[in-house]
Amino acid sequence: MSQLIVLSVLGTDRPGIVKDISKSILDCGGNIEESRMTSLGAEFAVLMLISGNWHTPTKLEKALDELGKEHNLSINLKKTGARNDREDCIPYGVDVICLDQAGIVFNLSEFFASRDIEISDLVTRRYAAPHTGAPMFSVQMTVSIPASAPIGQLRDNFHDLCEQLNLDSILEPIKA
Repeated sequence: MSQLIVLSVLGTDRPGIVKDISKSILDCGGNIEESRMTSLGAEFAVLMLISGNWHTPTKLEKALDELGKEHNLSINLKKTGARNDREDCIPYGVDVICLDQAGIVFNLSEFFASRDIEISDLVTRRYAAPHTGAPMFSVQMTVSIPASAPIGQLRDNFHDLCEQLNLDSILEPIKA
């Protein structure tokens, strides 16, 4: 029976960090099922879902502990189970672009949480606008909207919120 493990790693960005982590996983009999990796400031962050056999978690914990000590990495492992996807939900994509301001992620997440809509993926980025250099902020999300939700009303309420906050937004179903 396959084991699932969530791995998070945080450490100073450097060439070879992904190679070192993925080699440890491979050497311990693990397989990377999903991953998110990015530079955040001078740090590098890794989030992975790894599968393996019954002894992979123990071997991986030991190997990554050594790697963490050698390269000053903060490493966490957690056994998990398979995701319980709700079959009564429709995946929607959310794209927001605006001038950077405090509270954008909070306001968007509060909107969806208050309607029992799960955010399954969220990516944000701050950047300078072309030509003007104004500080811009973008958000891309995947949300799971229950099939019973009144989509037209939800979309209208979402766009009203975005208008109040001066956010340019799109809410549309994800097509295969």
